[in-house]
Amino acid sequence: MMEILSIIGYIFLSVGAVFLLLGGLGIFRMPDYYTRVQAGTKASTLGAMSTIIGVAFLQPDWAVKLLVILVFIAFTNPLSSHVLARATYKMGQKPLSKENIDAYEEVDHSTSRKPVTNKTTK
Repeated sequence: MMEILSIIGYIFLSVGAVFLLLGGLGIFRMPDYYTRVQAGTKASTLGAMSTIIGVAFLQPDWAVKLLVILVFIAFTNPLSSHVLARATYKMGQKPLSKENIDAYEEVDHSTSRKPVTNKTTK
């Protein structure tokens, strides 16, 4: 029975490591801030959760503590990425898009700041 739990635990650890690797690759390869945040958040959430589930199979005594960590990650990772992306949008950085569609521009009229530019004036 312990061998089966160990095999399942190592499978979850491997899956988690692969997702974390792909998340890092996604952050490296994506063209703008918003897609980097999305790639990093989705992959790191799934990778961290798979890794923690793997540890729970390998160390069943830690299951309650690991469940608390899983719940914490499930709430904080998506929420923090949303807040970071929203703050970046409110600072004026627009997403890169071939269609030039900005769905928030129609809805969000509370942004009174002007878009941030990288040009310096002399």
